[in-house]
Amino acid sequence: MGADSNVAPVIIRKKKIVVAGGHHGGAWKVAYADFVTAMMAFFMLMWLLNATTEKQRKGLADYFNPTVAVARVSGGGEGSFGGDTIFAENTLSQVGTGATSFRPTASHQARGIETSSEAERDSTSDEGDNSAFGRIEDLLVGLGGESLVSDDIRHHIETRLTDEGLVVELFDTDEAPLFNDDGAPTGLTGRLAQVIAAAAEVVTNPVAIEAHVATYPVVRLTDPSWQVTSERAASFRTMLVDSGLADERVQRMTAHGDREADDRNRMDRRNNRIEVIFLRSP
Repeated sequence: MGADSNVAPVIIRKKKIVVAGGHHGGAWKVAYADFVTAMMAFFMLMWLLNATTEKQRKGLADYFNPTVAVARVSGGGEGSFGGDTIFAENTLSQVGTGATSFRPTASHQARGIETSSEAERDSTSDEGDNSAFGRIEDLLVGLGGESLVSDDIRHHIETRLTDEGLVVELFDTDEAPLFNDDGAPTGLTGRLAQVIAAAAEVVTNPVAIEAHVATYPVVRLTDPSWQVTSERAASFRTMLVDSGLADERVQRMTAHGDREADDRNRMDRRNNRIEVIFLRSP
């Protein structure tokens, strides 16, 4: 029996479905991971710069520095292992922190080079200074039960140890200023000068004197802060010398004006202060 010619033929259509976008291979994930790693390294660098000293940063830089100087003296010398000590000048390059205007050093140290023996000597010198500074603090603030300062002026004194030396800060209070409005020192300032001069007898370190004032109102025609701090530093130096401090021990006087406020409120009386710095041994 023949096929019915009136029946439509069956047509099968195959449709291929393609998902839009497709797979990108995950390259963005690698780029994002690199970005996060770089940011982490950046924040670690910022933290290290803030949390380390200049000497520590120098040590870190030398550790990661691949350009180590090649020794001019080869091995094969005398000794049990036929070599040379790593501290020999001709074997490894010297490292150091260099000099500053406050702490000048010998000629090769001024170029940032310091041998191991010199580093040990500096460390011993710093330890001796710190011990002497501790005795001064005991005399001024009575940490060890022995003080030259009476209770009524003790709250005008603060001490802190820095890389430069021992800073003895003398400051105003609302009840007792260091200087009158006409610039003349008060009786309190004279008593403080006598105390500082007496405490200075236990050491031979040089001394620096720095003066600071609170910010004056902006309605003034001129800013007198520089002139005032200059006069106060000179006046306190004279009082120290009159109280028994040898004049040759005064290494410098500095007038800071109102540029280094101690209190966040730059017009606060607490910013009126004299700083006597017992400098470290050269």
